[in-house]
Amino acid sequence: MTYPPRAATPEGQAGLDALLSSPQHALVGTDFDGTLAPIVTEPRDARALPGAVPALTRLARAVGTLAVITGRPAADAVAYGGLEAVPGLIVLGHYGWQRWHDGELAGAVSPPAVQAARQALPGVLSQAGAPEGTWIEDKGHALAVHTRRTADPESALRLLRGPLEDLAAQLGLAAEPGRMVIELRPPGVDKGTALTDLVTERAADSVLFCGDDLGDLPAFAAVRALRAEGIPGCAVASASAESPQVAAEADLVVDGPEGIVALLAALASELGG
Repeated sequence: MTYPPRAATPEGQAGLDALLSSPQHALVGTDFDGTLAPIVTEPRDARALPGAVPALTRLARAVGTLAVITGRPAADAVAYGGLEAVPGLIVLGHYGWQRWHDGELAGAVSPPAVQAARQALPGVLSQAGAPEGTWIEDKGHALAVHTRRTADPESALRLLRGPLEDLAAQLGLAAEPGRMVIELRPPGVDKGTALTDLVTERAADSVLFCGDDLGDLPAFAAVRALRAEGIPGCAVASASAESPQVAAEADLVVDGPEGIVALLAALASELGG
């Protein structure tokens, strides 16, 4: 594939063209895990690909707004990615509940419903017969139940989906599936609202967003909604066999995190960054 590649949809290509023609008013956003960093068994071991920070740094000199929007705590994404080296970068963590910018972290406190879920989850998993290797990642504003370490991750995810959805419904939380994970988090906050709010705040006149998982689909939907309002945009998928739905919803599909980093580097080169 040549870089920068052309989008598969005319709307996505119009978004790329708008970004390239007026980068100082463009917003480029990306997920972290599975997009800048390969998916790993232990989330604490995730690290951005070696070329990610150089590509982002070059791109930051050329575009109006550069952002990472992640389900992780913002500070974790910054630390694991070495993102403090990227000038002007905005990192929205917990799907927008937290914001890191210029070394400063701000965000709302963890909702009471998440604390209630934190207390209830061990019992729910035990009663459901969660297989060995199932574990809970406490993100502060959300709780993620992972099955990647189990003998049969997909079967474990199917087994636990119902009990976790029931617990979420009881507490007024959303149960959001992902790549071998179900996350319990407050409803009404997702990457789509985070991206839309940031586009409005920064008065961006074009937008590009890169993602790999089901949690990125709201951001893809936001790109389409913004296009309907006259703001050109392109949704880019970091292809994965675990989440084929994401590639199906994208305007442009690249080969995993390596493809995303190559795309960002190519855009920076096109823009002279």
